[in-house]
Amino acid sequence: MAPDHYLFPDWPAPARVRAAVTLRGGGHSEGPYQSFNLGNHVGDNEAAVSANRQQLRQELQLPSEPQWLEQIHSDKVVEAHADDVVRTADAGFTGSQGVVCAVLTADCLPVLLCDREGTQVAAVHAGWRGLAGGVVRNTVAALDSSPENLLAWLGPAIGPDAFETGVDVLEAFFESAQNAEHAEKMAQCFRPHSQKPLHFLADIYGLARAELESLGVSDVYGGDRCTVSDAENFYSYRRDKTTGRMASLIWLES
Repeated sequence: MAPDHYLFPDWPAPARVRAAVTLRGGGHSEGPYQSFNLGNHVGDNEAAVSANRQQLRQELQLPSEPQWLEQIHSDKVVEAHADDVVRTADAGFTGSQGVVCAVLTADCLPVLLCDREGTQVAAVHAGWRGLAGGVVRNTVAALDSSPENLLAWLGPAIGPDAFETGVDVLEAFFESAQNAEHAEKMAQCFRPHSQKPLHFLADIYGLARAELESLGVSDVYGGDRCTVSDAENFYSYRRDKTTGRMASLIWLES
C-alpha cells in the first residue's frame, strides 16, 4: 500500500493500467519546495529531488525510472522509452509494459489516457498553450486506437475560480476550434471577470473536455481539484511562483 501522499485516479481503467499523482507532502525538499518536489528544473536542491524520485520509484514499485520530459508548452508528443534520455516534449505514450510515462505540473492540467483493452497509455502536460495548440489532439492521434475506445482522466489543475486570463487565451482556443459546435462549447468555459474589463475566468477542465469530445473521446473522468486553493496538497505556480512540481504517472503492468 502506497503512503497517503498520492492521488489515484478513480476511473474504470483495466487492471494492468497503473496510474498515480503525487501530492506535495512526505518528501525531502525544504523551503518553498516542501516537500515531495519531483521537478529538477525549479531551483530545488538536486540531492533532495533525487531522493524524492528514488522514493517515488520505491513507494509505487515502479517497473522503471519514469520517462521524464523537458516540457516546453508545445504540441509535441513522443513515444516513451525505459532509458535515461530526457526528451523535449509535452506528452509521452507507450504500448510497452514497464515503461512509465510522466508529466510534471503545478497548475497546468495533466491528462492521462488509456485504451479499454489496457494495451496503450499516455501522459499529457496540457497547460493552456499546449491544450490550445493541439497537444491532446496529437496524443490521441498517436495512439493506435480509435478515440471512442479511449478513457481519459483529468488530474489536479488550476480551478475555474482561479484561472484568470486575458483576451489572448480566449482567442487562442477559438482559433483552435475544430468546428462551430466545438467553438461554442469552449466559449462556455470563459466567464467575464466581474472587476476587470477584457479579462475572464477560464475553466481548463471544461476546455479539455470540449477538446476530447471534439476528438471522439467521450469517457472522461476527474477534473474536480484546484491546485491554487489547496496549498496543503498541491504546488501552484500561480499562487507561489517559486514552488515544486507534482508528477502524474501512468504505465502498463505485465
